[in-house]
Amino acid sequence: MPFRLFPMRGWLAALSLLFLASCDTSELYEQNVDLKDAGGQPYVWAVQEKPSFTFTITDTTQLYDVYFNIRNAADYGYYNLYVKHTLTAPDGRPVSMLLHEMRLLDAKTGEPLGSGSGDIFDHRILALPQQRFRQPGEYRLTLEQYMRQDALPGIMAVGVRVARHTAE
Repeated sequence: MPFRLFPMRGWLAALSLLFLASCDTSELYEQNVDLKDAGGQPYVWAVQEKPSFTFTITDTTQLYDVYFNIRNAADYGYYNLYVKHTLTAPDGRPVSMLLHEMRLLDAKTGEPLGSGSGDIFDHRILALPQQRFRQPGEYRLTLEQYMRQDALPGIMAVGVRVARHTAE
């Protein structure tokens, strides 16, 4: 029996090392929210649903990249998605408000631009590059769909990722 335990420990150590090596050390925060309309219909982003994401900044000397994560179904009816963000500082004051146009499909061919397979596609879109946070503390980023349609079918989930900016 002791002979069998040694190879198992070796595999566990190798898997642990692989897991640690695959972690993104620049990532500070990532959270995604599944969307449902007020009636409970899945994959609908209702105009009144405004997901908020709260993350903590401790190092105000660092630059950060803020990404929006979008998951859509293949039957999403548009090639783009307009999203308005509101970023609020720890003192409650708005830092920025901006309308983003994100392309989810090629406008000419209709081919999905995100990664995925089948009928589900994921997009990570750089929304706020090299963002500087001037105060330490908790920031809140609120997203709202701005497509002029009360219930937007085909958007499955939205999220936010905050990572330390790395020079390329």
